Amino acid sequence: MMRETVTRYGRQGLGLLWLIGEPLLFCFGVIIMWSLIKPAYEHGVRIAPFIMTGYMCLLLLRHLVGANMNALQANGGLLYHRPVKVMHLYLSRCGLEIAGNTMAFFVVYLAMLAIRQVDLPHDLLLFYSGWFLLAFMGCGISFVFAGLALRYELFERVSPVLQYAMIPLSGVFTMMAWLPQHYRDILLKVPIPHTVEMVRAGMFGEFTPTYYDAGYAFAWAVALNFVGLVLLARAKHHLEME
Repeated sequence: MMRETVTRYGRQGLGLLWLIGEPLLFCFGVIIMWSLIKPAYEHGVRIAPFIMTGYMCLLLLRHLVGANMNALQANGGLLYHRPVKVMHLYLSRCGLEIAGNTMAFFVVYLAMLAIRQVDLPHDLLLFYSGWFLLAFMGCGISFVFAGLALRYELFERVSPVLQYAMIPLSGVFTMMAWLPQHYRDILLKVPIPHTVEMVRAGMFGEFTPTYYDAGYAFAWAVALNFVGLVLLARAKHHLEME
């Protein structure tokens, strides 16, 4: 974990500063631009917390997938140490990304709260449940992507395209209540929007309509983690035979 911390954030911690600085700059930039062209509320929802929750969820998902795509290739030499297993490499990166992005979310939230752009969450338990369920699901997605990339070079090349395709399917830049029912029902077949809606339900409270099924999202998260672990185990043996 310490080795990954130095690799990810640098010895001076500048990477950690950027992890916090990137969403801050994005949120402030969008809020300033939005205030110039539109009112502070869209569909009855304040734009600042909407942008903040969506972008932080996107960053968590993106960082988890990106960190694990080359975890084995970058740290394969550590496997010569008997106590180090393949899953140690992936779990350490997952733990680091979840901790780093959670801390970044906390700092960004405090900054937005200080300038009165956001209020305190209405339901902290639901807010945290959605965030950590998204993290659990993101780990599963990253394991699946990493396992397929280890086995198939073509998948490694097309994975950036798939990650971009996940953005409109994740629901981070829209709310399910804003969509026509037909399209909402289709998008809610994807598990990721359920976790984002949970975060926003905890943020905005019961007076803002949200659509999610925590059980459905959790079942998908468990399935993705199981499939990902199987792929990583088999990919390791395939890699050793080469």
